[in-house]
Amino acid sequence: MWDIFHNVPFSPVHSEDPKLRFEDCQHSKAVGFESSDPHFAVRPDGSVYAEQEVLNLTEPVQFMVTARGGHDPNIWETTVKLALAGHPPSVPVNQVIKFPRKHQRSSSANGLRRQKRDWVIPPINVPENSRGPFPQMLVRIRSDQDQEKGIRYSITGAGADQPPSDVYNIDPVHGKMFVTRPLDREERASYHLRAHAVDMNGNKVENPIDLYIYVIDMNDNRPEFQNQVYNGSVAEGSKPGTSVMRVTANDSDDDTTANGMVRYRILSQTPHMPIPNMFTINSETGEIVTVAAGLDREKVSQYTIIVQATDMEGNLNFGLSNTATALISVTDINDNPPELTARTFSGEVPENRVNVVVANLTVIDRDQPHSPNWAAQYRIASGDPQGHFLIRTNPVNNDGMVTVVKPVDYEQNRAFMLTVIVSNRAPLASGIQSSLQSSAGVTISVQDVNEPPVFPSNPKSIRFEEGVPAGTTLTVFAAQDPDLFIHQTVRYSKLSDPANWLRINRTNGQITTMAMLDRESMYVKDNIYEATFLAADNGSPPASGTGTLQIQLIDVNDNAPVLMPKEAQVCERASPRSRVNITASDADADPHVGPFVFELPSYPPSIRRNWTVSRISGDYAQLRLRIAYLDAGVYDVPIMVSDSGNPPLSNRSGIKVKVCPCDDNGDCTTTGAVAAAGLGTGAIIAILICIIILLTMVLVFVMWMKRREKERQAKPLLIDPEDDVRDNILKYDEEGGGEEDQDYDLSQLQQPESLDHIINKPVGVRRVDERPIIAESQYPVRPSLPHPGDIGDFINDGLRAADNDPTAPPYDSLLVFDYEGSGSTAGSVSSLNSSSSGDQDYDYLNDWGPRFKKLADLYGGGDDD
Repeated sequence: MWDIFHNVPFSPVHSEDPKLRFEDCQHSKAVGFESSDPHFAVRPDGSVYAEQEVLNLTEPVQFMVTARGGHDPNIWETTVKLALAGHPPSVPVNQVIKFPRKHQRSSSANGLRRQKRDWVIPPINVPENSRGPFPQMLVRIRSDQDQEKGIRYSITGAGADQPPSDVYNIDPVHGKMFVTRPLDREERASYHLRAHAVDMNGNKVENPIDLYIYVIDMNDNRPEFQNQVYNGSVAEGSKPGTSVMRVTANDSDDDTTANGMVRYRILSQTPHMPIPNMFTINSETGEIVTVAAGLDREKVSQYTIIVQATDMEGNLNFGLSNTATALISVTDINDNPPELTARTFSGEVPENRVNVVVANLTVIDRDQPHSPNWAAQYRIASGDPQGHFLIRTNPVNNDGMVTVVKPVDYEQNRAFMLTVIVSNRAPLASGIQSSLQSSAGVTISVQDVNEPPVFPSNPKSIRFEEGVPAGTTLTVFAAQDPDLFIHQTVRYSKLSDPANWLRINRTNGQITTMAMLDRESMYVKDNIYEATFLAADNGSPPASGTGTLQIQLIDVNDNAPVLMPKEAQVCERASPRSRVNITASDADADPHVGPFVFELPSYPPSIRRNWTVSRISGDYAQLRLRIAYLDAGVYDVPIMVSDSGNPPLSNRSGIKVKVCPCDDNGDCTTTGAVAAAGLGTGAIIAILICIIILLTMVLVFVMWMKRREKERQAKPLLIDPEDDVRDNILKYDEEGGGEEDQDYDLSQLQQPESLDHIINKPVGVRRVDERPIIAESQYPVRPSLPHPGDIGDFINDGLRAADNDPTAPPYDSLLVFDYEGSGSTAGSVSSLNSSSSGDQDYDYLNDWGPRFKKLADLYGGGDDD
């Protein structure tokens, strides 16, 4: 059985009595408690109270409490240890937790009998942030078998042998459980441990019991706002009670206690307009609302509110506080209509000008700039029925720019009286009326300017037949001066006349012809000829206007038809293929064109004897052979073509017909094509003779070239030995150097005849080219009449012989140099050693030919000649 000893603070006054918690598995309500100490008693609700005055409680008082059920024969008991409140013992809250024992009433003399049943252990409450000293004892755990055998106690669970480890430990011998460091409820609010009791052999003596440790919250955390600065907004003119924003502060302490219960209040408001307390805050939710009317953005656009959050349910004496700033922007509504700065405005505009600003209307609007509540719209209510003006809004300063969009005429309107109304893009707020200053009058004066003359009909169209003679008056193309109040003279001139057919009178604008008009001219497009004329006045400054005259030319039959095609080809024998389709073209227009009439002339008689024309349609006819056979050649066949004009025009045109022999397909043969080209027999013979002569000349030239090649090959190829420069050293004259070059002996550059003059020469540089005394090599002999193909072989043989001839210069000889004297700044090279060691094989020098034979004898170890 476990015994749990509680060290409970106790007051002799009954205001704060400790309580015992008892849980019955049968949930019996009629439970009676009995105390073994006559000074203390326990009420049915578990409250422990003093039945008589306790004089000395400097030491803890310990007694047994027994619990009995009304209809349950079992009894339970525990040990309670009381200490005087305000004077805690040196060892803090300590309970003696005894493994539970259950008793049962019996009428026998044996008394009570033990029966297994567990207690429900009340939780252990430990305040956070305790200052110690540590380790600090919490409870003592004891088994009632510790008198009989040695018991060892241990605890397991989070905080003991599991993370966070070593927060709690237990004396294994005495069963005292300690907390080793201050606890923080915000890190961990409770611990669940299990207590174990075993004997010295590790055998379980008691069943494990559960220990619940709750960390008692202390007010050690201030409320923290989620944001240090909150931004909110409220529309100007809002009614009291309008929600603005909400601020929120969180307290890490236990929110079920006063430590974590936060309350809000407003510390200050800036500015204090129109009253110091325009807003209030819900102390529990943090919602800020308006409490008074009079919000006006044009007076105060933003309020700064300092909000305080305090825990302990807002108790300023015991609670912890924190502050945050709430910025409340007063949003704009359209409560100020735009007002024009003047009742009348004026401006002036030159006539016939567009897209110019003639007046600037200024306006005042106290709403938020560049918002729809501030942006102005202008409307012309009256004075401009034809829409000459438009008022555009300047987006920068909100002014109205009166702009001319349609030209005005001084002669028609010298001034305009406009009525302008201004409003906002956004409608006015409810209850706001338009101002009387939202409308004004605008007077615009029109300035007279010199306007150019205007042609009433532009372009002007007239109709005339083509072919009218020069000097014919066509029309009067006159312009009018719009300046009715100024008398000015208008003069005319020609601006564009592509064909140079027209003339205009400078004073009255009369148009006459200078040449005959031709509808078929390249300058006439779709039967219309255009010319441009200029009319200029004598104003200051002068002004001019242009007018276009369009002359529609009426066609007359002034062009004869032309036969088409100009050439054709037929077979020499009459057949369906010996026919040519002909037609005609006419530059005139209907009805002066087809149908055409095609006829053969009566002269010469051979035309109608050899050819005939038959009509196919109105515009086409067919020319064919009348006779069965016609000699090949080219024939000019004249044909008369007449159009359908009134009167008709005729034209005699010729068609060149090539008559040739044809094959079975009706196509001209090559011989026939030549004959048809107009060449007679004599001409053909002459051409053939020229071709034969040309071929003969080419043949003679080729034969001459071959004979010359043979003669060139028959000549000997040998040349004078003195001119042969192969394998020889040529001696040239010595030109000598300047004054500084007189001491050089240039004879050393020549091949010496003997060595005597070299040997007897004074000390100096000596060079001896020694010619080996051996039999000379035999060079190949060239034949007297070599074949050109043997030249390459001869050159290769001579080159090979020269490479293998040791007697040919330059000779493989030693160069002898004189002693240069001592005192050289260069170091000796005698200390240099070869990078290679050991004997080296130079036998490969024998493979390099006769020129390296001496070197091979010196190093290769071969036999000397």
